[in-house]
Amino acid sequence: MEYYNYLKSLHLIFVITWFAGLFYIVRLFVYQIEANEKPSPEKEILQAQYKIMAYRLWYIITWPSAVLASIFAFWMLFFTAAGSVWIKMPWMHVKLCFVFLLYLYHGKCHQIFKQLQNDEVKYSNNFMRLWNEGATIILFAVVFLVVLKSAINWIFGVIGIILFSVLIMLGFRFYKRIRERK
Repeated sequence: MEYYNYLKSLHLIFVITWFAGLFYIVRLFVYQIEANEKPSPEKEILQAQYKIMAYRLWYIITWPSAVLASIFAFWMLFFTAAGSVWIKMPWMHVKLCFVFLLYLYHGKCHQIFKQLQNDEVKYSNNFMRLWNEGATIILFAVVFLVVLKSAINWIFGVIGIILFSVLIMLGFRFYKRIRERK
């Protein structure tokens, strides 16, 4: 069992750094998009710096963390006695669906990252601010599922996530109005 706890600890460390990378990369996307609207030479200076920052974050922290979190998760689930019990639980199936959504979110972030590295701006900074909440919603869902360990109680969690999302949207609109006044 001690062996399992080491795996779980490493998994959690890399999940935390993975989420940190996802939270910050989208914030950098916002800055890159806003920099695109600046006059020269400020635009070029900022874009160059944000590209370097995004590249280092994405390839040195976020991708390795995603890979290592996944390796330790698979190791725990498929090669330990505890994992063989967890994988049969309904709440774990729901959690794995959210993890799949996280992979899709990560993939879309990678696509946006590559576009911005090639100076292709396809999204607004407002879209990116909302997009940044995607990882937050997934994080809430997964944490509640893991802590409650219930496939039934997660429904209340989903209702909570929807309410949380509405609050985020209201907060976003409020913040947007404040920014537009300045």
